[in-house]
Amino acid sequence: MKHDKPFAWLMAIAIATLSLPLTACGNDDEAIAVAEVHNHPEPMTKLCAYGVMPTGTRGAAGAVFTDDDIEWFDLSTRELRFRDTMEPLREKIPLTAEIHFYLGGEYLFSGGATFVGLICSQIFDDLVLCCGKIDGEVIDDGRYYLYDCYPTQFINDERVQANRLRRASQWEAFLNYLESKGKLRR
Repeated sequence: MKHDKPFAWLMAIAIATLSLPLTACGNDDEAIAVAEVHNHPEPMTKLCAYGVMPTGTRGAAGAVFTDDDIEWFDLSTRELRFRDTMEPLREKIPLTAEIHFYLGGEYLFSGGATFVGLICSQIFDDLVLCCGKIDGEVIDDGRYYLYDCYPTQFINDERVQANRLRRASQWEAFLNYLESKGKLRR
């Protein structure tokens, strides 16, 4: 029985050693987000957006867009106009993929945004980057809009309003940054 004590210590050390890598593999979005930013070459002083595929895997192609790609953001229409030279987002990421925004290397919008198009039949009660807009009978499918929900007729839903309130300071930081770059229209 004198071998039981060393064996117990050996087992305790083995279990502790094996459990460390397993705890590091948890689904902690913030830890993944920080690692995601540090694995890409974009400067940390920029506004950057990275695609997260619907399966949960991160896009390996770098940023989907940065503030260099943004021509302007119109606060009243919520249109996010990209430069003509930028490849269309629908060719970079699939619909319903998440988009994580970072400002200066810090995760900007908690929960990110979802990339949607006019063909999406799902309802989203949080931030979306929508490809297209329906205004009465006019369909505009070539522009992008940053909405608080999709479809926009749910804007007064209490969950949408709660999410909007939760992200108010982050939204203000987003607008202040774009304004400092001369890219905000009111």
